[in-house]
This record gives sequence, C-alpha cells and structure tokens, in this order.
Amino acid sequence: MKYIPFLFLLFFISCVDHNKKKPVNSSKLEIKTPDFNADSAYKFIEKQVSFGPRVISTKASEKCAIYLKKKLELFGASVDIQTAEITTYDNKKHMLQNIIASYNPELNNRVALFAHWDSRHVADHDSINKESPILGANDGGSGVGVLLEIARAMKAKRTKIGVDIILFDAEDYGQPENSKYPIMQNSWCLGSQYWSKNLHKKGYYAKYGILLDMVGSEGATFRYEGISNYYASNIIDKVWGKAHSLGFTDYFKYQKSPEIMDDHYYVNTITGIPTIDIIEYDPFTENNFNKHWHTHQDDMRNINKNTLKAVGQTIMSVIYSEK
Repeated sequence: MKYIPFLFLLFFISCVDHNKKKPVNSSKLEIKTPDFNADSAYKFIEKQVSFGPRVISTKASEKCAIYLKKKLELFGASVDIQTAEITTYDNKKHMLQNIIASYNPELNNRVALFAHWDSRHVADHDSINKESPILGANDGGSGVGVLLEIARAMKAKRTKIGVDIILFDAEDYGQPENSKYPIMQNSWCLGSQYWSKNLHKKGYYAKYGILLDMVGSEGATFRYEGISNYYASNIIDKVWGKAHSLGFTDYFKYQKSPEIMDDHYYVNTITGIPTIDIIEYDPFTENNFNKHWHTHQDDMRNINKNTLKAVGQTIMSVIYSEK
C-alpha cells in the first residue's frame, strides 16, 4: 500500500462534497403500505354476485372463473388453474377449479392468502327455497373481493416477498344436516383438500397462510379461532397486533372462539403451512356466524365497506411489512 502523507489526506477529505448522497441499501428500505380501497373491493364482490350463484359445474361458475383469471392477470399475477374431477356427497361428478395467482414467483420467501370463490348450492339455513343455491356475497364473495383489491395494489407496488393468492373451489358443497344421502366424511372444502395433497408447484411452501371467509358483514367480529390458534398462534398474534395498531379494535377481538372447520384445517394438517382463518364469529346468534349465513339473504345488502377496509388494510399491512 502506498503511504499518503497525513496533511494531504486531511486536505483531500475536506474537499469531498459532503452533500453527495450516500449509497442506500435498498434491502433495508421500508415499503409503504398502499391504502386499501374498500369501494373497489365492494365492486369486485358485486361483480361476482352478478354472475349468480357460483356453484361448481354451473355456467355462473364458469363465467366467474374466467373473470377472476383475467382480473388477476390484469393485476400482474402469474395465474394457474388447477383442475380435478371430484365426486360430491350426492354422487355427482364435477370438475373443480382452484385459481392460483403468484407474485414474485422467483422468491422462496412466500406468504399464501386464501379464500373460496364458490357459493353454497342450497339454502339449508333458510325457511324458504331451501333447495335453491344462494348468491354468497359474504360467504365466498367477500374474501375474494378483498384479495382482488390486494392483487390490484400489488401490481402498482410489489411486496418484498412472494405472495400467492389461492382461491379454492367447492368449499361450500358440503353435505347438509339431515341429508338423505349416506354420510360422507370430509365432504366440505374439496378444493383445499385437493390442493393440499397436490400442490401447484413441486416443493411449494409458504412461511404462513391467511384464509379469509365471511369478512364483509356490517359489524362483523373476528376472534382467535380454535384451529388457527392451535396451529399458528404466532400468526394470529401478528395479524391481530397489526389490526389493533391500525385502530381496528372493534373488528379484531382478543377473544377465543371454538374450532371452525374450514379450508385452513386441511392446509394445516396436510401441507404443514401454519395458516389462520379470519372468519366472522358471532356468539349471540344461533349458528354463531351471521343471520344471513347459508340463506338467500346473503346478498350485497349485507356487505359493509368499513368491514372490508378493516380486513383488507390489516392484511395489506402485514404482507407489506414482511422482508
């Protein structure tokens, strides 16, 4: 190394332009969370409902699948459709379609966001037209609407992690109580069962998953659901903590609720991806959900933008804070 006289070194340093910006390590930059647009999410739900009941193997279902795929592609995702022939409890054959949209697919550090996009084929908790399908604005439509809005935001501002939006088919084709058919075990959540056993990508894994189900009703409250708390209590703490820091304390309650059989059960038990379920729980109703659950009243009249905002902004803040 060549020796540099000390006085010359001091002179050199004094001549440096101290106003010149220092190089910034971009990996340490915080990505500002976009604002979740509840009006936009509402419209995404409204569009799904406009197709009619999205029951598997119906024209409405097929039209909605095309719409969802095109929207997710428009929002910059790499989209795959996972298909499989299934037999439901009533001995009918169907072709399910799980819709999988990936952002930053090259990254191994990933989070999965889930919802089901089908609607119930019977109104088994209604007092009229019990054999007719329901619109499922909240039960099915709301979770998808929130995720579509998150997808729209991710096109404009990418996260620092990989994010997969996975929409399950045939979640709500479960066997009703007092069915005339022989009891079929595991008749619910057929799309998530299939995906969990046949992952869309070899060796796929995510750090954790968040399932959204019935997240649009006015005054909805979300609690520490039992299966979520057992398999992924740290993820519940993360999400509820974020919700409270954003001021959504009226929606996200630090209270436990019983186990609810939903898509996250199969994701947890089959894939090992720790997954929570953000699902409405009302201890003051007979069914512990909402008064329009599995009835013909599950339409756009029951979708509330404030609830959509609380859930959507919370999830966006969680994924944009991941590194």
